Amino acid sequence: MADTDQSNRPLSPHLTIYRPQLTSVSSILIRITGNALIFCVFLIIWWLFAAATSEQYFIFADAILTSWFGELVLLCSLWAIWYHFLGGVRHLIWDRAIGLDLKTAEIFGWIVVIGSFLLTILTVILL
Repeated sequence: MADTDQSNRPLSPHLTIYRPQLTSVSSILIRITGNALIFCVFLIIWWLFAAATSEQYFIFADAILTSWFGELVLLCSLWAIWYHFLGGVRHLIWDRAIGLDLKTAEIFGWIVVIGSFLLTILTVILL
């Protein structure tokens, strides 16, 4: 092999040259919320396990989940459910080859963002 000094080669800028777009950020957020919902399922399983184990353990778990931090986590989880759901609906619409142009895709992105916040607020009010 030829001796080449690879340290002088320019590095590809990768993501540093791209401006984040609503569609790309939305796609990344769908993946993040999907993974975050796994954590939320574990919280629910832990709470049910505590309820089945003993009264004192349930009181401990319930105190954590109903604290201000626990309620914040549950509120964010509720938003993640709605965001992930609406993002999934958007992908189902795209599977039908509807709204694939950039302008409509951005409109769908804003519908998902605004809709998830509105549905979260509506759910909190109704529950």
